[in-house]
Amino acid sequence: MRANRLLGIASESILKNKMRTLLTMLGIIIGVGAVIVMVAVGQGAKAQIQRQIDNLGTNLIVVTPGASAAGGVSQGAGTFVRLTIADADALKQQGTTLTGVSPMIVAPVQAVGGVGNWRTAVNGVTIDYFTIRNWTVTSGRVFDDTDVRGMRKVAVIGQTIARNLFPDQDPVGAELRLRNVPFQIIGVLAPKGQTATGSDQDDVILVPYTTAQTRLAGRQFIPQILVSTAQKQDIPAAEEEVRAILRETHKLASYENDDFTVRNQNDLAAAAQGTTEVMTLLLAAIASISLIVGGIGIMNIMLVSVTERTREIGIRLAIGARGSDVMAQFLVEAIVICLVGGVIGIGIGFAGAAVLHRTTGWGTTIAPTMVALALGFSAAVGIFFGFYPARKAARLDPIQALRYE
Repeated sequence: MRANRLLGIASESILKNKMRTLLTMLGIIIGVGAVIVMVAVGQGAKAQIQRQIDNLGTNLIVVTPGASAAGGVSQGAGTFVRLTIADADALKQQGTTLTGVSPMIVAPVQAVGGVGNWRTAVNGVTIDYFTIRNWTVTSGRVFDDTDVRGMRKVAVIGQTIARNLFPDQDPVGAELRLRNVPFQIIGVLAPKGQTATGSDQDDVILVPYTTAQTRLAGRQFIPQILVSTAQKQDIPAAEEEVRAILRETHKLASYENDDFTVRNQNDLAAAAQGTTEVMTLLLAAIASISLIVGGIGIMNIMLVSVTERTREIGIRLAIGARGSDVMAQFLVEAIVICLVGGVIGIGIGFAGAAVLHRTTGWGTTIAPTMVALALGFSAAVGIFFGFYPARKAARLDPIQALRYE
């Protein structure tokens, strides 16, 4: 039997009982729509986490102090305070795979200026910091080598500082007091937003590290060194190079453990993406239960349809139709019902994802592959759950079918 003839018979049969067909499709519609929405939420969360990680910097590597031990008891990461400006200088001079190196001197301060005061953190950095973090300014400028070498009292502030201390005005050129030391604001950073852990990246003040060390912190050791590479694939080689240089500057023997820790943003990204992928799969699996329920409903209705049309099947078989023709007829009906339900479900899924985004602000992303997969899964449900009723119809005895009342 030709495909167009099969589709015509299936459509005619489906349209005879519109309400029953719609109710039969309901499980598929809800299932496909739920899968689309759940996966869209999961993919949106994944994309948002990736954006937040990308905001941390370009191919970022973070070097922090290692763990010290007292009396055989580890004191935890960051307690072995051995990182110095000399380490950062060594990385800058000897690194062949490194495109940027910046020490970070962190000092909590009460910033006073504009309309009041604000508790925040001052980061003493080099000019490489802006390249490493891929951070630009919306007004003013960043400091340069002259500012760093001259230990000038200049500052570049984040959007949170500007909004709270200098509302409705451009703070460039204004004075900001940090621990009673006057600093001139020379630039305002572009907004970065929150990190994946929820901390505000815009709540920061950046000053030359030389100024921070002499005027604010006064410490010899530093808590962090940021390093970047030209490409992501250079990160593993750069990490090994950082380890080799720092072990040499710290004069560590081959049997001694590193007294520092080297991490990169790809590790953080992999952990975060792994979590979101598991959650996406879990949500999709839960939503898929309704597809199974919908498939069972289709099988039940098709069995009822076989019973109702027993005489019709008997007539078809008696006038020469083969069992495979009857089986194909009922199987196509089940597939058409599932595909139409799948298309409606995809439309509802798009609408549901859009409504969820507007009402909650959650990011939602619907990939074309997900739409194709949902439609293919709908067809698979039709084939799987329509096979038994179709097989039962094909195996009917023509004589017994003609006698059926």
